[in-house]
This record gives sequence, C-alpha cells and structure tokens, in this order.
Amino acid sequence: MHPTPRPHDLLWGLRPEHLPQEAPAWARVALGGHVPVVVRRAAAEAGWVAVGVRGTAREQRYASWMRVADIRRLVSPEAVARAGRWRNHPQSHWPALRALAHLQPRFADLGLAWGVTGSLGFELASGVSAAHLDSDLDLLLRAPYPLPREWARTLCSVLDEAPGRIDVQLETPQGAVALREWASAAPRVLLKTQAGPLLLSDPWRAERTAA
Repeated sequence: MHPTPRPHDLLWGLRPEHLPQEAPAWARVALGGHVPVVVRRAAAEAGWVAVGVRGTAREQRYASWMRVADIRRLVSPEAVARAGRWRNHPQSHWPALRALAHLQPRFADLGLAWGVTGSLGFELASGVSAAHLDSDLDLLLRAPYPLPREWARTLCSVLDEAPGRIDVQLETPQGAVALREWASAAPRVLLKTQAGPLLLSDPWRAERTAA
C-alpha cells in the first residue's frame, strides 16, 4: 500500500493506453518507456491523482490523471535526497549538483524534512536524462509549523553561498510558498494550493485571498 501521493512525488504505473485519446503522441512514447509521472498540485476526484507527463523536450509537459490503483511505485523528493545518487552522478561539475553537495549537510541540520524536485530530482529517481548544465536546483522543504521570516532570510543567505540557481519551496499544510518570497518584506505572499494560487499574509493560516 503506497502513501497518499503529494505534489512532486514521482509515480510509476501510468501506461500509454491510460491516456485520453487527445493526448499528444510524445506523451504516449514517454510512458511507453516506463518513465514516472509527477504529481501536480490540483484537486482530484476520489481514487484519482493529478499528474504531469514529461517529454524529452522542455516544452513537452502534459497534464493528466492517474488512478491511485494503478500506482506501482512511489518515490518522494525526500527519498531522492536520502538515496544520495547525486554523489556519483557523471556530471558532478554541473552547478546544480555542486550546489546540492554544498547544501546537503546544511539542510540535514535544519530538523525539517527536505527533498529534491524538478528535472534533477526526476533524473536522479528515474535514471532518465532530464537535467542539463544550466538546470536549476529545485528543493522542497516541509514546513508543518510557522517559520519566522528572519529564519527564511538566514537560509537564503546560505543559498547565496552555493553555486548555480536554487529554488526552495516551503511546503506548509496549506500549500507551497517560495522561500525567497517568504524571506522578503512583502505583506502578502503567493501560496500554491490544490484549488489554485492564493495571496496570504501568513501561509500557515486559513485566512485567504484569491490571487
């Protein structure tokens, strides 16, 4: 029994024949290679999960749906980080991989669950080439309780010491907010939720304003 899929989890089990008739040909080809799909942030009916199919080209992204019963394997961003496959990646000189090596011990000391997402996370989990020399390092940090904005600013200073471009998303119980946005002085921040983007003064509280 797999845990309930969450945004950024990678799922195996969606097959070309599961896609609707209007799905692009490249998406069927991708799934024919037994690649995983990425859980996306969208509401789904009971027994289903919203997913995205990745193609070989950057613009090849297809939003679809997957039956929970079809899930054969689930890999979370945290599992990607724990596996440590980035340590033996043949392109260790890439800025994203160098940044990951630099930040790993610092994130391990935060006391919060964290993981690797984006193209690098997809490649590390699946073995399918998806990242490249100029790829950003996308990280997810679980934030089940409120984190002070000063704390966020301090962590941003740590990110600035690492090579490459780094994007950290704070996953609160309400949704996801960019670390750098929470570290800013903006009175309201953009929170990505299952129901769409919202503007909030506090991404851990229920008082919301539609973006």
